[in-house]
Amino acid sequence: MTMTAKLTTAFRGTLWWVRSVMGDLDYQRYVEHTRRHHADSPVISEREFWRRRHAAADANPGARCC
Repeated sequence: MTMTAKLTTAFRGTLWWVRSVMGDLDYQRYVEHTRRHHADSPVISEREFWRRRHAAADANPGARCC
């Protein structure tokens, strides 16, 4: 494996990790879960997903540090 390939692999892994920690992949995971386990349920829009998620966080402030 060349140095460029190793750096590319490391960069992609780091990017995936950062996106996971920041929640960027949460909607994608929600869609996959809903389609796999609740095929008869409609998938809400990404905008609605984030609206509900932030509303839930505001309703339960004990779930975060600040």
